[in-house]
Amino acid sequence: MTFKDIVLLYDRILGKVTRAAAVLAGCLLLITALIICYEIVVRDFFHSPTEWVLEVSTYAILIAGFLGLAVAFRDNAHVRVDIFAGRLAPETKRKLDMVINVISFLLFLIFMTESMDLVTSSYVYHKLSPSILRFPLFIPQFALVFGSLLLLGEIARRFLFELLRLPLDQDRNEHPEGKVR
Repeated sequence: MTFKDIVLLYDRILGKVTRAAAVLAGCLLLITALIICYEIVVRDFFHSPTEWVLEVSTYAILIAGFLGLAVAFRDNAHVRVDIFAGRLAPETKRKLDMVINVISFLLFLIFMTESMDLVTSSYVYHKLSPSILRFPLFIPQFALVFGSLLLLGEIARRFLFELLRLPLDQDRNEHPEGKVR
């Protein structure tokens, strides 16, 4: 098995995990919309507001956002400002992208390790939300770690693909009719 084969296997496995995280993020956004609609109905029609919807919807959106980081990066759906990079020669742009990927990897590695410290502290000291739910804070905080880990995997994937000069749109090669999500 060559290094290229290992990278392609890594890509397939990471792609499946990233897509599963994206589906979970989408489900969390749908659940958030549903519970907010529930809150509107019970508050306006039955004059009985809930105490849990704001907190649960906030956690769900936070978790969905961090789970969606990796798929946004994988699909190039993130915000990029390429005023200068668009004017560079392709090889120079490729090298610049590789440097930016290394810097991004290091920054998110720091973010992930600090997030792990936060989750560990919340778990060890049994930190709970300051609300009626008394929700364990390490659960929504863990989304920061998991989402960052997936993003780190995607940044490493992109770096390896650039290093080996592999096309980044592997999904399109396997599914010529369009990307399968």
